[in-house]
Amino acid sequence: MASFIVLLGAPGAGKGTQAEILAKRTGLPHISSGDIFRENLKKQTELGKLAQKYMSKGELVPDDVTIAMIKERLSRPDCAKGAILDGFPRTPAQAKALDEMLAELGGKVVAVPFIKVPEEELVDRLSGRLVCKANGHIFHKKYNPPKVPGICDYDGSELYQREDDKPEVVRNRIRVYLEQTAPLIDFYRARGLLVEIDGNQPIEKVTEDLWNALPDEVKAQ
Repeated sequence: MASFIVLLGAPGAGKGTQAEILAKRTGLPHISSGDIFRENLKKQTELGKLAQKYMSKGELVPDDVTIAMIKERLSRPDCAKGAILDGFPRTPAQAKALDEMLAELGGKVVAVPFIKVPEEELVDRLSGRLVCKANGHIFHKKYNPPKVPGICDYDGSELYQREDDKPEVVRNRIRVYLEQTAPLIDFYRARGLLVEIDGNQPIEKVTEDLWNALPDEVKAQ
């Protein structure tokens, strides 16, 4: 039976970082829904073209298109033992569709770690990000400041703050995420799969807590 982990956490919680670390330790691939979308759009697959129709109108891509993309990715050989899912599912309806999909593929969700970080800390992490205009190098006002304020260490170009990293936009992104994800958190809690992880700790400690939250069959892979 293939073991799938669903990793939850608001923007800025460190989900992507932890998913990469866990992927290395478990040998399971890190499957990001964003990467799957980008791959389908770039390769102009039938599903990618279909998704593009909705996205170009500013509409949400329907569940059946998203689920078909995810299913195609999870049916590849590298997911034979399972995977770490990041960004999918987002709703109880998608979670139920995932259960059905995994049953067909001979797998199941074995753990749902939810990395929790206080809202103010998330705002601090996300709104401090600075990007260089020339090559997109990333700095942080607090955690990784440039040597010279406002100037990229690598190419000397100007640093700027993206619109979606401004505090008021960040707060809204976090709020939307938490509102949308609350039913999903309840869904997995009711199934005894949710494990809350304190994400307001050093990266290594968060990794340790995540590792301890995984079932033995995943650690033994």
